[in-house]
Amino acid sequence: MHTNLFEDMRQSIIDGDAETAAELAQKSIDQGIDPLEAINKGFVVGVDHVGSQFSCGNAFLPELVMAGEAMKAAIKVLEPEMTKTGAQRQMLGKVVLATVEGDIHDIGKSLVGTMLSSSGFEVIDLGVDVPITTIVEQARQVDADIVAVSSLLTTTMVRQRDVVEALEDLGLRPNTKVMVGGAPVTQDWADEIGADGYSEDAVGAVSVAKKLVQN
Repeated sequence: MHTNLFEDMRQSIIDGDAETAAELAQKSIDQGIDPLEAINKGFVVGVDHVGSQFSCGNAFLPELVMAGEAMKAAIKVLEPEMTKTGAQRQMLGKVVLATVEGDIHDIGKSLVGTMLSSSGFEVIDLGVDVPITTIVEQARQVDADIVAVSSLLTTTMVRQRDVVEALEDLGLRPNTKVMVGGAPVTQDWADEIGADGYSEDAVGAVSVAKKLVQN
């Protein structure tokens, strides 16, 4: 019934056109379309497409960033409508996200947050240069399913180990999984520190997170 509109929504994400995505979101509200339907049948399809293109090398980081921004613009318009109707997206899990203390790199982490949020996770983004105590305390308060920590410096990578150990000390493991990422981070490092998941990019992070909450 609304096939053309859903297709336009999908295309707005692929094009990374935040303005058009927001306009289409408003149009769907005006036409009485369920906001969840608009997200799942329109915008998420676009995110999935860009993600799969990125994974196979046909799309690049700027396109992924723009798609994420377009998705955020659409969600921003639709969220008040969801609140009004009492509709809630089915959340796959809660993720506490942060760049570790001593590290102020934000772009990769923010992109991971956007992609996780677009894919159905509730993301609590604590920002950059976040103390270990803040990360684990937030995880405890919200009963996080996953703590995802980024580090782009070899000097701050060790703090990812500190996060794992602090969660263990609080008795939050193994119910709270730990994902790590960042330029110097590898699967071997993740294994060494006892992390549950590792990804080298935002699309992979979504796949890893989905697997972790299913286990």
